[in-house]
Amino acid sequence: MSLPVRLDEDGAAAPPRENGELAFAAPWESRLFGLTMALVEDGRLDWEAFRSRLIARIAAWEKRVSRPPSAAAGGGAGAPGAGESWDYWQRWREAFEDSLETAGLVGGSEIDGRSRRLAARPHGHDHPHDHDHHAHHDHKEHAVQAAGEIDE
Repeated sequence: MSLPVRLDEDGAAAPPRENGELAFAAPWESRLFGLTMALVEDGRLDWEAFRSRLIARIAAWEKRVSRPPSAAAGGGAGAPGAGESWDYWQRWREAFEDSLETAGLVGGSEIDGRSRRLAARPHGHDHPHDHDHHAHHDHKEHAVQAAGEIDE
């Protein structure tokens, strides 16, 4: 795979790897990575600006978790909960959202609203539509009809 940028191989901004390949624990992580690369390649996001935001988000997380428990407990929004574990792709997501807003592609309130709607979906649903059999059948039938109209 050819990327539009060279990814860090070590240091704070280096993505997790297994046997030299990028490692993703969940489908959303690889999708987010791909979307980021597509926007960078299309010139809609500046890679160095994104990378700087990623490093800043990682540093902010490290600062939060290194505070004594009493300080972290009163830290307010963004303070880690007890036992918050490291998650590189969450920091990437935060940097991506910051970058989208800064680039004027999506506003913060729109990101928050979409995030809430996506988080409210039942586990295992990869798309925003209800996925009962009848709705799926009707949707599929509509797509077949639309394709037939294009051919005519």
